[in-house]
Amino acid sequence: MKFGKRLKQQIQDSLPEWRDKFLSYKELKKLLRLISAAPKILLNGSIGYGKDVAEFMYLLNNEIEKFNGFFVEKEEDFIIRHKEVQQRIKRVVDLWGPNGSEPSEVDYKEEMEKIRKAIVDFHGEMVLLVNYSNINYTGLAKILKKYDKRTGGLLRLPFIQKVLEQPFFTTDLISKLVKECESIIDSVFPAEEEAERAKEDIIVAGEGIFKNTVAALLTMQEMRKGSSTQSPFSLPPLNLPDSDLIQSIQLNAAVPII
Repeated sequence: MKFGKRLKQQIQDSLPEWRDKFLSYKELKKLLRLISAAPKILLNGSIGYGKDVAEFMYLLNNEIEKFNGFFVEKEEDFIIRHKEVQQRIKRVVDLWGPNGSEPSEVDYKEEMEKIRKAIVDFHGEMVLLVNYSNINYTGLAKILKKYDKRTGGLLRLPFIQKVLEQPFFTTDLISKLVKECESIIDSVFPAEEEAERAKEDIIVAGEGIFKNTVAALLTMQEMRKGSSTQSPFSLPPLNLPDSDLIQSIQLNAAVPII
């Protein structure tokens, strides 16, 4: 599948409030076609393409700002939600747990099931954010490769070096929170019961945020399929936890930008 179609499908599969936060790949391609079709003009002894290049660069930089703003906002929200989940579990254990102030097996199980569902949704959103970073980076690398090829320019390497320093590309904290969510599930919920719940989650993958998460994981798998080649433009291997769902999908190869 061509990247443009993959991106379009991923946007459709994403959460509604995320859909205008992805790379404006179609608009960048339109500007690139204008640049390719425009006559070259001599500017101070160098070759240039006029205002279309300026618009292309303006949009690229605006996209970086858009990615960073959205990513940092979600990252901050996830940090808060992670703390809230931990506090919520503690309150339930302290109140209705076996050694709580008002022990109640019924209330404890009912509330802990609600918490587990919240953790699964939270976990899914964080996986979506990792995918958001991956697919937008990949789109930038691809459009910059097209730019260099069509114009004879050398924009891709310096621009990608700049991108690698941007907040939206740095997913270490999110990956850490994903792992901590897995640890919470492992420590709070009995292993046998959790294995059965994981199977149920996969069975109902057509529902809710779990559907979006599965689509994101499959996209990340597809982008890595068929190559383990590393280059200056490759995404690093994903560093996600050993959940039943994630382990069923191999996500360890580098992403070739071809």
